[in-house]
Amino acid sequence: MSIPKTMRAMVTMGHGDLDQIVLHDDWPTPVARAGEVLVKVGACGLNNTDVNTRVGWYSKAVTEATSGEGYETIDSDDPSWGGAPISFPRIQGADACGVIVAVGKGVDPARIGERVITDNWLRDESDLGDLNKTGYFGSERDGGFAEYTTMPARNALAVQSDLTDAELATFSCSYSTAAGMLTRAHVTANDTVLVPGASGGVGGALVQLAKRRGARVIALASLPKHADVAALGADVVLPRAPDDLRNALGDEKITVVADVVGGPYWPTLIDILERGGRYTCSGAIAGPMVELDLRTFYLRDLTFTGSTVITAEVMPNLIAYIESGTIKPALAATFQLEQLQAAQAAFIDKQHTGNIVVTP
Repeated sequence: MSIPKTMRAMVTMGHGDLDQIVLHDDWPTPVARAGEVLVKVGACGLNNTDVNTRVGWYSKAVTEATSGEGYETIDSDDPSWGGAPISFPRIQGADACGVIVAVGKGVDPARIGERVITDNWLRDESDLGDLNKTGYFGSERDGGFAEYTTMPARNALAVQSDLTDAELATFSCSYSTAAGMLTRAHVTANDTVLVPGASGGVGGALVQLAKRRGARVIALASLPKHADVAALGADVVLPRAPDDLRNALGDEKITVVADVVGGPYWPTLIDILERGGRYTCSGAIAGPMVELDLRTFYLRDLTFTGSTVITAEVMPNLIAYIESGTIKPALAATFQLEQLQAAQAAFIDKQHTGNIVVTP
């Protein structure tokens, strides 16, 4: 196919408000370098990391919940997920789905025509397991909020599925994040997992993937979203933040809390864990600063795990789950690429269940 020299792209020009995301009609189309592929984007999903990076929320100078608005004060040396600056302008968007249309030197030309989704973790070729030498697609390099994008060939994972591009663009970030959390917490069929924020992209993925492991799942979500969360497989769906969580749980014994919410409700989540229970975390959308009674932590023999960089087998496993129909997409809404600002505003508003996607 003929590849144009320029493309349409939504480009983040710097840290700040939504107006930092700017439509460019004549952005240079990237060229696949050695070891890379060029992908014609069919759809790209939205995630919290897009918002957090744009506003600088990852900076230690920020102590409040994610709002989607830029902060007046951020530390210039740690405004990204990795605790280091990123360069602007930057095309964000981690969850690209599309078709390989060109390859760089060293990549098999037979890959042209493959339908792919992204493994978002950019790893050092000389040491793929080194957590300190990782980047993220759409953060440390340009991502999928454009008509075309490039990525290392190993990050473009072939997928065989009847799902639409928009549906496939819901998986990479949310589901790999959830899988990483459950892996770190060693969740098995013997567990009962509590999932706060179960209507979000990661929350819904946690419900599905924990059920796939055979665990019992108790979900917390706002009342209008209960039916949608139940449809994902939750055994019990409770209000978003019950005043008396222990009473609301009844006889349920929570062995794992899988959390991306944090905020002022956090101590309640820790208090209901069974002795020997595990808390795993990969987000703090309600606020990163929490209070912990260390006596609860050590006297109850609890284990806390943070989860960011996933292990290498997570994405190939997810591809297998997608292709077998073991997990399903939760597509909340689709916007056109030029509507990315509106899409991100809807994402921040959190009135949806599942994931929001843009299409070129």
